[in-house]
Amino acid sequence: MFARRALTRAPSGLSAAGPGNARNMATLREIELRLKSVKNIEKITKSMKMIASTKLAKAQRAMTAGKQYGIANSEVFANSTSASSDSTKLFVVISSDKGLCGGIHSSVSKATRRAFAGSAESPLLNDEKKPVDVDSASPIMIIGDKSKAQLLRTMSGNIRMTFNQIGRDVPTFADAAGVADLIIKSGVPHDSVVIVYNKFVSAISYEPTAIEVRGEAGLKASEGFKAYEMEDDFTKDLAEFSLANALFAALVEAHACEISARRNAMDNASKNASDMISSLQMKYNRGRQAAITNELVDIITGASAL
Repeated sequence: MFARRALTRAPSGLSAAGPGNARNMATLREIELRLKSVKNIEKITKSMKMIASTKLAKAQRAMTAGKQYGIANSEVFANSTSASSDSTKLFVVISSDKGLCGGIHSSVSKATRRAFAGSAESPLLNDEKKPVDVDSASPIMIIGDKSKAQLLRTMSGNIRMTFNQIGRDVPTFADAAGVADLIIKSGVPHDSVVIVYNKFVSAISYEPTAIEVRGEAGLKASEGFKAYEMEDDFTKDLAEFSLANALFAALVEAHACEISARRNAMDNASKNASDMISSLQMKYNRGRQAAITNELVDIITGASAL
């Protein structure tokens, strides 16, 4: 009686795998459960791809509008004195708090690490394709938890301040102004601010770049500003406003890169899930066919013996 109960409770997949190979091959029940989980993952990745595709158009419109702020900054600094190579630079690395978007956050983190390590093969370039002078002791501030976690492992001594919950949807100028205000009030000494972010090249391509914003001292020393009579607080206010402008332009462009990278990542994940479903379905069908064949053989053999 106990032997009969044990036989009736045995999984049907053992007959497909055979008693000798049951330990090395997945049973039909395991394949079925895995197939079900992969199908659920495919549904999630397709939904996330659809959401990212919808958000991408909005992010690109915000990026186009935000670039005007960066153009205005470039025109201002075109008439100011260039910062000297021995000036103190404060680096601001821009990422976000969300993942599932490929290597979009790792790109700025790796570019920052290479720049601080003095890599001559891949230096940190600004928007004019010129290398940025980096001192290994320069302070760093990070926007976003993803780059924060990556840079804390190797550059914790340089990090002075971190920000999160910035630009949870599309970044606004209020977000950039708030970050600029906290940077100025932090008391970290600096002559210029170097913003490291992802530059939007196309819907499938981006590259880490940097933009340098000169401080109050650099604006005061420029010949273009000396030609006019201005109040004492003018250059200070202009430096703060220029920093907020540059941060806003970098935030919206980095956000567009993130949404584009998330759409591409979810598209690749959906394709991989589809390929895995096809492979698992074929394996399940073969195992089920083998199980049915073995059962038929047992029935025919028993009938012949009788």
